[in-house]
Amino acid sequence: MDITKTIAALNNPTRRQILEWLKVRSNFPPPLPEHAELDGVCVAYIQEKAGLSQSTISSYMGLLKDAGLVISERHGQFTFYRRNEEAIAAFLSAVEKELLDL
Repeated sequence: MDITKTIAALNNPTRRQILEWLKVRSNFPPPLPEHAELDGVCVAYIQEKAGLSQSTISSYMGLLKDAGLVISERHGQFTFYRRNEEAIAAFLSAVEKELLDL
């Protein structure tokens, strides 16, 4: 766990908002029928909700992925993202240990 990289990824309100939105699938439009069984949210839905350009969202999602906070899966031409709950918990634990343990 690279705490510095994770903090850098979270040092943007929109990236934090995306992580919050991804907690609940219903924050986004329903998936297409052919994607109904897939985990995660299509990057196009994230882009639409955030109201940012495709390149900005791609950059943001890349930073979140590099920090380990999200997992991506490619299905055809679509990329789906979901939260990496284990990595988020590990990050919180590492920060707590670093800042609170004596």
